[in-house]
Amino acid sequence: MDIGQVTADGCAVDVYLLLPPAGEPEIVHAAAGPGASVLELGCGAGRVTHPLRALGHEVVAVDDSAAMLAHVRAETVRARIGDLRLGREFDAVLLGSHLINTAHDRDRQAMLAAARAHLGPDGRLIVEWHPPAWFDSVADGQGGRLGEVDLKLTGVVREGDLLSATVRYSADGRHWDQEFTCRRIDLDAVLTSADLIFDGWLSADHTWFAARARRWG
Repeated sequence: MDIGQVTADGCAVDVYLLLPPAGEPEIVHAAAGPGASVLELGCGAGRVTHPLRALGHEVVAVDDSAAMLAHVRAETVRARIGDLRLGREFDAVLLGSHLINTAHDRDRQAMLAAARAHLGPDGRLIVEWHPPAWFDSVADGQGGRLGEVDLKLTGVVREGDLLSATVRYSADGRHWDQEFTCRRIDLDAVLTSADLIFDGWLSADHTWFAARARRWG
């Protein structure tokens, strides 16, 4: 089956064009405040970018995939998150899609350092993550539906703090498989190492939280 363009980390562009937002823009809007400038790290095809702009936010959208960015209607920057240095500050920096749970500690540290470097004096880092309890509960066959896309997890394997699986996306007789590995993290330790401080939960299920840059002196 022709799955179309696929990014370096295995994301099928066609899938992300089909997926609608699932409450993320409203969470970010409430956390950032009306009219806040937003730096979106890992924007994909604009699933969250476009609703944020409709809510009145100036958004700079970052992704390392030219194929994804071609669909984004906002100011875009093609870059790896950890390499980003724009020399600009924002009211809010968004790190969604559970990117903070990357299996690679060095990548996580680089992403958080880049996020912190772009926070304004009162800026908030807005993060989506997999809480520790998720790693204990996730199982083969779990899934759901987002817009016209069905999602199903298979091949769940645990090894220490790592969890690997494949998510199958299905829509209109087509399907796309994406393998992933993520790491259970200690949130306090991760934020402290990045010179950030926890600034509250943003969702009842604790899958979204905010942080701020630690200020010394």
